[in-house]
Amino acid sequence: MTKKKVCSLRCPTCRKIVLANDAEYPFCSERCRAIDLGKWASGGYVISTPLNDPETDDSNYPSQRSKKPQ
Repeated sequence: MTKKKVCSLRCPTCRKIVLANDAEYPFCSERCRAIDLGKWASGGYVISTPLNDPETDDSNYPSQRSKKPQ
């Protein structure tokens, strides 16, 4: 008899193991889901700014305003 592989991970709030077929996945409960939402709303979590690629970064490109009128 083969065993079925069950996908699981840890709740991001309390670190309890949560199975993929649980109703609150990836959280273990509505409480942990609300705590996580509160951290986003209060600024506890932030998305970092993208790194600048020097090949596509045109911040050093001379602008039209910096040219002297002739």
